[in-house]
Amino acid sequence: MRRWLPFSPWHLLLMPLALLFVLPLVQMVLTSFMSSAEINQFPPKLFPTSLHLEGYRALLTETPALRWFGNTVLVSTVAVLAHLVLCSMAGYGFARLKFAGRGLAFLVIVATVMIPIQLLMIPTYLMFARLGIVDTLASAFVPWLASAFGIFLMRQFFLALPVELEEAARIDGCGTWRTFWSIVLPLARPALATLAVFTLLSSWNDLLWPLIAISDDNRFTLQVGLANFQGMRRTEWSQLMAGNVLATAPLILAFLFAQRKFIATMTFSGLKG
Repeated sequence: MRRWLPFSPWHLLLMPLALLFVLPLVQMVLTSFMSSAEINQFPPKLFPTSLHLEGYRALLTETPALRWFGNTVLVSTVAVLAHLVLCSMAGYGFARLKFAGRGLAFLVIVATVMIPIQLLMIPTYLMFARLGIVDTLASAFVPWLASAFGIFLMRQFFLALPVELEEAARIDGCGTWRTFWSIVLPLARPALATLAVFTLLSSWNDLLWPLIAISDDNRFTLQVGLANFQGMRRTEWSQLMAGNVLATAPLILAFLFAQRKFIATMTFSGLKG
């Protein structure tokens, strides 16, 4: 069968599944261009009769959505940059540097993944309250400065790199930092891109912790602001869908931009499945 198809036979199964996952996104975009009457009518309509921009207009004029978007961009940017710097340094240290307690320290860090995030919220809130950063954007991005998953991912990638490259750099007179910065880090671009995508997805979509730590409307992230659209008696679905489009589009673009490096990292570091 392969000789008659220009692609893998598995695509015959994967393409319908991909369409199944894409349909909710398409329906979200179409709903954002519907009027309130079309959204609330029964039976529900799949396609708008015409493009209505009331949802987007109300989102931008009646709410500080652009400020929320800017806050989310700031939090996610700090989270991604901090992850790339701190997790790559920690991962390289655990992969290559020899020091007392290296294995135990790495085991303890990885074990923190099994701790439910809900158990950490009260201690984290009390600590941030003593530091005076509750109800600020710092309280939203400080928990995202590093993660056990990021350290584990970078360590696994560095372990897969040939040691001979670093040995050759040391023979040429490079120290540990110069070897890491000039030799190892450029080779880790696929892993860094993957880590950036994962961190962006997690920090951008974070709702529970900012909902607890931030109460000022002007400091809301986009997810917290959109959560306030869902009231007990009435929900502005057109605004909500328009906000969801605004929140989803950057993530889709980021994944499309980094998907090749993402696949390269999964195959290179043995993290498939």
